[in-house]
Amino acid sequence: MTGDSIIRVARADDAEALARIYAYYVEHTAITFEYEAPDAAEMNARREKILKHYPYLVAEQAGRAVGYAYAHRHMERAAYQWNAELSIYLSRALAGKGWGRRAYGLLLELLALQGMKAAYGC
Repeated sequence: MTGDSIIRVARADDAEALARIYAYYVEHTAITFEYEAPDAAEMNARREKILKHYPYLVAEQAGRAVGYAYAHRHMERAAYQWNAELSIYLSRALAGKGWGRRAYGLLLELLALQGMKAAYGC
């Protein structure tokens, strides 16, 4: 991470950048399990839904969103309400610079404050 990098809560005006970052993973990897990349409106809707219950963070570098990480429900049954799954997507320029480790740490701290008992990175 450089001096002009911050991690903050995701905002609606990040939707275009989030969609662009995620599109790379949809188009070039199999990890998303999606065939078509969602547009900015869909990414914003997903962000809004997640933020109702879980943290959603953005890595910003020089005023630009370059990565994001969030927690989401792990499983649907009530007994899993204290579990969360973690997801992280980085622009390729940010990979290998420690942001993933830092984001996981921040997400785990926030989830602990929310009373979560287990978190999974799949």
